[in-house]
Amino acid sequence: MITHQQRRNRITFWLGLALLAILVGLFVARDRSFENIQRADRIRIGYAVEAPFAFTRENRRVTGESPEVARAVVERMGISQITWIQTEFDQLIPDLRNGRFDVIAAGMFITPERARWVAFSEPTFHVQQGLLVRIGNPHNLHTYEQVVQTAGIRVAVLDSSIEQRMLQQIGLAPERLIRAPDIPTARVAVESDLADAFAISAPTLRWLVKYEYVPQLEVATPFVQPDPAHTDGLGYGGFAFRQEDRALRTAWNRAMDTLINSRDHLQIIAPFGFTEAELPGAITTQEVLTQ
Repeated sequence: MITHQQRRNRITFWLGLALLAILVGLFVARDRSFENIQRADRIRIGYAVEAPFAFTRENRRVTGESPEVARAVVERMGISQITWIQTEFDQLIPDLRNGRFDVIAAGMFITPERARWVAFSEPTFHVQQGLLVRIGNPHNLHTYEQVVQTAGIRVAVLDSSIEQRMLQQIGLAPERLIRAPDIPTARVAVESDLADAFAISAPTLRWLVKYEYVPQLEVATPFVQPDPAHTDGLGYGGFAFRQEDRALRTAWNRAMDTLINSRDHLQIIAPFGFTEAELPGAITTQEVLTQ
């Protein structure tokens, strides 16, 4: 027989569950991230200058792989106005989380570390790797594995970059890494013989050779991509959102669905040194993060 106290406990329990359901419903209902942007007919997009992923032209137009893909997505979402907000790359995530803008379009690689702080769109690119070497490729370097296996080779990388992680996973000793804060510094390291090569994404290498004056340097050709066992999902990138802005991210992914990997997508990114090899394929962000 149920006692009066047991009946009261059960009533309290079910009332608690009902209240929790109401609170969860209210929380979900408050996610008006996409609705607010639709109402304003404007979206704020943050970027950092890092060609060919994002940069500004002489006429102040924001362009590059990520901004141009973002423009196509925003148009498909039915939003007519974009406010571009420039910041430093290491400030992109803090500024996004603090509400300075709504989405990051800056060629940001999808990593578990970053996914602790932001929510990524589905992948929009998968960059191939490469090496910038002195003319004639004096050390005959054509793979990252050769860099590791050739005694005394020093390689420049951008500090905390995907390339640094790849080379370390393959087995390069830390003392053979020349960590540079930016691309010009890494390039000068090779030109001045401080480093024997500069490991960086293939689109960036193509951009450097095409638009920068690098008469002493060339792209190592041919170049064999690293063993997938050493990449662990590295090299995939996309757009980033606040984790609570699920409605906006869902709408963005929906708008991207028929664009990414299409001929239109390739035409958008080709002027920035991207090829069909850099299309992401069918992999999902969840798969990238769990590889």
